[in-house]
Amino acid sequence: MSSSPRPFFSLAGLRYGARAALPAFPGFIMFATAFGTAAAQKGLSLAETVGLSIFVYAGASQMVALEIWQQVWTPSTILTIMTVTAVVNSRMILLGATLQPWLRHEPVARSALNLFLLTEAGWLIGTRYHGEGGRDVGVLLGTGLILWAVWQIATIIGYFVGALVPQPRTFGLDLVMPIFFSVMLVPLWKGMRPALPWLVAGVVSFVTHALVPGYGYIVAGALAGVVAGMLIK
Repeated sequence: MSSSPRPFFSLAGLRYGARAALPAFPGFIMFATAFGTAAAQKGLSLAETVGLSIFVYAGASQMVALEIWQQVWTPSTILTIMTVTAVVNSRMILLGATLQPWLRHEPVARSALNLFLLTEAGWLIGTRYHGEGGRDVGVLLGTGLILWAVWQIATIIGYFVGALVPQPRTFGLDLVMPIFFSVMLVPLWKGMRPALPWLVAGVVSFVTHALVPGYGYIVAGALAGVVAGMLIK
């Protein structure tokens, strides 16, 4: 990302970011509702469920945490859940690093909030905006805040009524996020060479997912993409 002109922050950017996130709402609602339902079925209290969504705010990690959730905790199970969720979420380190040129002049508190609220959808919206010449950091924060709020509301709805909602596949809702990402990526196309790291990441993730159980494919794909990008440059 270019550092010129200098990034700035505005309330108009906040509003723009919130509007730009609208296409991601269906996917977020579906995923958060599913989490709320799964948490209720697992026996978590409403406070525990909402607490996970508020403070962890990472769909894949929250789902993984539910899989190994215990009614009685021991040091080993606590270490296990911390390790697994950290591994699943490690991809966010790479996404956050790409925002450094954009956020480096921001106040520490606002940068920290932006990074806490960062999701793949928010990162993609912000990256596309920045790639088109935009420099208002408010866009990134506006996207993050609205998606975080949607996630909390949908989690609560899922906790109480998720079991009554028909299967998302019935209405094709499971395709919303893949379509959203595909459409958003089109303007970022700069030719085959810059796209090679993405292709490598996708292939490695797919192969790892097929051969290795668990969520290691997320980390494997991310690291493969980074290595491919470094080699190409």
